[in-house]
Amino acid sequence: MLEIACDESGFSGSNLLDPMAPVITHASVDLTVVEASELLSGIKARTTKEYKSNRLLRPDQRAVLERFLAALSGRAHVHVIDKTSYVATRVLELFTGEPSYGDGTRLGRDLDVGVLRSRTEFLESFLVLARTKRLRLLDHGAIDRFFGLLPEELRGLSRSRVEETLLRLIEDDPAIPPPLEPMVPALAETALFWSAGERSIKVVHDEQSALTPHRVARLAGYLATAVVPAPPPLAGVRQVDSRLDPRVQVADLLAGVARRAAEVPGLAEVLGAECRGLLGGLDVAGIQPRRMS
Repeated sequence: MLEIACDESGFSGSNLLDPMAPVITHASVDLTVVEASELLSGIKARTTKEYKSNRLLRPDQRAVLERFLAALSGRAHVHVIDKTSYVATRVLELFTGEPSYGDGTRLGRDLDVGVLRSRTEFLESFLVLARTKRLRLLDHGAIDRFFGLLPEELRGLSRSRVEETLLRLIEDDPAIPPPLEPMVPALAETALFWSAGERSIKVVHDEQSALTPHRVARLAGYLATAVVPAPPPLAGVRQVDSRLDPRVQVADLLAGVARRAAEVPGLAEVLGAECRGLLGGLDVAGIQPRRMS
C-alpha cells in the first residue's frame, strides 16, 4: 500500500472563471517523512514561518529551485486544470450525456470544448445555474439566462433535460459528481496515476473542504468499479494540517511552482527539460513512478 502526499495551488472555490487565477495545480509526491524533511531542510532559509513557493520562485533562488525539482524526478506528479476548460467541459458532461465520477479524468468522455471556452457570459450563467447547494427549488431566472446565452452549437439542448439534471443535483444524486469542485477529478486522476492499474494508494492531503468524506467515498467506489479487475485505485484519504507533515509541504511547494509556471510566460523555459516536464504536468498515464534508491 503506497501513501502519497498531496496539495493544490490556485483553488478559488466556485469562482472558477477568475482571470487572476486561471489554473489549478494538484501536486502529489511519493516521499517518506524523513526524505521530505531532508529535502525541505536543504531549501529553507532561517525562518520559523512556513516556507512558500513565492520565496522559491525568486530569481536569486533559481539554483535552489532547480535542485528541488531535480530531487523530485520520478517521485512526483502534477495534474494541471485549466479552469475555463473545466467549466466548459462540465456543461457538456452534465447536459449532453450521463455524468459520472470519471468526468474530468482519463475515464471520462473525450469532449471538444474549444467553442465554449470563449463564451464567458454563457459559462458564467452555467456557474450560477450549477450552484445548487443551498437551493431546494429550481432557479427559473437562472435557467432563462442560461438558455438566453446558449451557443448555436447547443441549440438541441432541451429545457426539460437541464431541469431534470439540476433536480438531480439538488437532491444530491450519488451518481453525479459535484460539478463545481475540480478537486474531485484531480484526486481521481492522481489516484489513477499512482495506482497505475497495479496497486491501491492512500492519500494524505492538506485540509481541503471540497474533499468531504462523503465525496471521497463515492469517488473511491466509482474508481474501484471502473478499473476491475485491477486493484481499487483509492484506498482512503486522510486530511492534515500541511504544517505538520513535511511531505504535504513539499507537495504544496511543487503545486505553487507549477501553477506559476503555467501562468507566467517564460518561467518554465528557463529551467531544464526535466523540470519543465514536471511543472507542465506532462507526467502521463503509464509512466511508472520510481523509488529513490
